[in-house]
Amino acid sequence: MSVNWVERIGRRIKLRDLHVLMTVAKTGSMGRAAVELAVSQPVVSKTISDMEHAVGVRLLDRTPIGVEPTVYGRALLKWGIAVFDDLRQAVKELEFLNDPGAGELRIGSTKPIAAGFVAAITARLSRQYPRIVFNVTPSDRFTLVNHELRQRTIELAVTSVAGLKPDADLETEVLFNDLPVIAAGAQSRWVRRRKIALADLVEEPWILPPPDSIPGLEIAEVFCACGLKQPTARVVSFSIPLHYHLVGSEGFVTILPKSLLQLGNAPPIRSLAIKLPPQPRPTGIAILKNRTLTPVAHLFMDCARETAKPLAQRNNRPAFGQRGPSLK
Repeated sequence: MSVNWVERIGRRIKLRDLHVLMTVAKTGSMGRAAVELAVSQPVVSKTISDMEHAVGVRLLDRTPIGVEPTVYGRALLKWGIAVFDDLRQAVKELEFLNDPGAGELRIGSTKPIAAGFVAAITARLSRQYPRIVFNVTPSDRFTLVNHELRQRTIELAVTSVAGLKPDADLETEVLFNDLPVIAAGAQSRWVRRRKIALADLVEEPWILPPPDSIPGLEIAEVFCACGLKQPTARVVSFSIPLHYHLVGSEGFVTILPKSLLQLGNAPPIRSLAIKLPPQPRPTGIAILKNRTLTPVAHLFMDCARETAKPLAQRNNRPAFGQRGPSLK
C-alpha cells in the first residue's frame, strides 16, 4: 500500500475522524457511537467511509452484531490512542507551566502498595502542591502494565515489578525490596511472644486474598517455603480496610507487605516475630519508553525515590539502586 501523506492523509484525516473511529471501535456499533458522539448515524458512517477511502484499506469489518476493527483498523487505532495521549500530555504540561502548583496525574497501583507507599507519596506532594489531583487506579501488576499502561489510561504504574520483563516499549525502575510479614492485632497474644513458627498459626482465623490471584499465589509460596500447606482462609478479600478491621479488632491474622505496616497508617496492627524464608519483592515504577511524561509525573517519581530510601534501609536489603534503565 503506497500512501501519499499530503494528498491522502494530511489533508483528509482530522483528529475528529480518529475520535469517531475510536468511538466506533469502543462501542462496536455505528449506532451506539453516534449516540455517544451526539451525531447522526449517517455522519458516523460517512466519516468511516471517507477514512477508508483516504488510507485505501478497510478499517472495519461489518458483522451481523456490529463492527470490529480489521488488522489495518487496529494499527490505526493504536497510533490514534498515542496521538490523543500526546495531546493530553501536552495540554497538561501547558497547564503546569501556567500554574506549577496544579495538575493531574493518573497512577496505577496494586491495593497494598496504594494503601502504603503511594499514599505516603501523594500525602507528601499534596502538602506541597495542594491543587494537584492524583487519580489512582487499583489492579494487579500485569493488568496495570499490559492493559492500563499500554492503553495509556495511566501514566505510570507503581507495583511489584517481579516477573515484569522490560521489552521494547516498557521501562522499569526498582525502588526497594518489599518483604512479606505475618500481621496480627496489637492486642493479640501472638504479639507478645518472641518465639513463633508459622505452623503455630495454621489454626488461627485468616483473612487472605483469593488463592488463585497473584497475591494469593505469592502467599502460597510463603507457606510452601516453610513446608506448610496454606490454611483455608475464613475470609477471602482484597480489601485493605477489611484486613485492617478483622486483624486489628477481631483476632484475625494475615500476610501483608512490610511497607504497608511501615507507611500505611494502619490501625493497631503489628508484625509477628516469625522468621520467614527471604522472599524479597522488588517494588518500583513502570512506564512506557519514549512517552513524554508530564511535569507532575516527574515530581511524583522524584518523591517516590526519596520515600523509598528509608524503606530499603529498614528492610536491610541493598535494593535501592538496583534498577532497570533510569527513568529520570
